[in-house]
Amino acid sequence: MAAPWSVAAGGVSLSVRLTPKGGRDAIDGVETLSDGRAVLKARVRAAPTEGEANGALRRLIAKSVGVPLRDVTLAAGATARIKRLVISGDGPTLIAALEKVCASR
Repeated sequence: MAAPWSVAAGGVSLSVRLTPKGGRDAIDGVETLSDGRAVLKARVRAAPTEGEANGALRRLIAKSVGVPLRDVTLAAGATARIKRLVISGDGPTLIAALEKVCASR
């Protein structure tokens, strides 16, 4: 199965399918979309208004991989369900953390 992350310049690029107002803040594993792309499924309690859900997603990812919030940036998809995040840091270390998070789901 393809991974929703890849090593990028200075960190990791991560594709996420976000469900706002999902009842809880959680990562629900990896899903393959109909076009074959892999995405990390995430849900947050926040509503998709004024960037609240995007902020909650950044906090969830930062906490999950153990990096400061400033190291997680929204690179694409601010108003879309499919988003691309960039996590700054050591690529292999971040990928290992993401794999650990997904394995526990």
